[in-house]
Amino acid sequence: MAIKIKSAREIELMREAGRILGEVHEALAKEVVPGISTLEIDRKCQKMIEGYGCKPSFLGLYGYPASVCVSLNDEVVHGIPREDCIIMDGDIVSLDIGVEYKGYHSDAARTVLVGDVEEEIRLLVERTKESFFKGIEFALPGNHLHQIGNEIDDYCSQFGYGVVRDLCGHGVGSALHEEPEIPNFRKRTRGPKLKEGMTLAVEPMINEGTEMVEWMDDGWTVVTLDGSMSAHYENTILITEGKPEILTLTPSERGAL
Repeated sequence: MAIKIKSAREIELMREAGRILGEVHEALAKEVVPGISTLEIDRKCQKMIEGYGCKPSFLGLYGYPASVCVSLNDEVVHGIPREDCIIMDGDIVSLDIGVEYKGYHSDAARTVLVGDVEEEIRLLVERTKESFFKGIEFALPGNHLHQIGNEIDDYCSQFGYGVVRDLCGHGVGSALHEEPEIPNFRKRTRGPKLKEGMTLAVEPMINEGTEMVEWMDDGWTVVTLDGSMSAHYENTILITEGKPEILTLTPSERGAL
């Protein structure tokens, strides 16, 4: 498994790609209101990204037709924006976005609460985010990759949640998807040793019910098998000599840390 170690120049480009993506996420989340279509969210996202002089990483990737994956409620990931898909009060909406800046990519996802969301679902979203931060406590040089997913799984499983096993995080850099695959669930193996200069997209995908998922007929949209709600939280991180650097925090998140 060849995991790329980034040079100082590459890291600076990825920092900028991450900073831009954080700003896009914060701005786009404010547009997710009852009555808007997911297609309109995609249009706004593309305009924002291009306004920074960047390219949407997802648009055209493997044939994907949009700039953002917009996944509602029981949709885990890869929801295709549609004009007839209208956001409603009480929905949770996952926005998964990639930004390409001068040939380097950042990748991040947030799950947005729309209006009056049930307390159990609000907790699912909050705990999914928290599981990311629990996991990356182990993203240290000399540790092993699967320690990240082990911690995510242990944290989420205590609430009875299903930790999706059919989808993983990944390396990221000059390609949106690089080695290694990053599971969010407990593995018996240790995985590769983490080294300074690795850049990884860590992305817990957590279901209120079963861990099992299925693909819809569009070939993209992944939904929970039992129709339960699903949340998604992702950041691009950099392995440093100490604690990992999170490259894709929103301005509000940066201010809160």
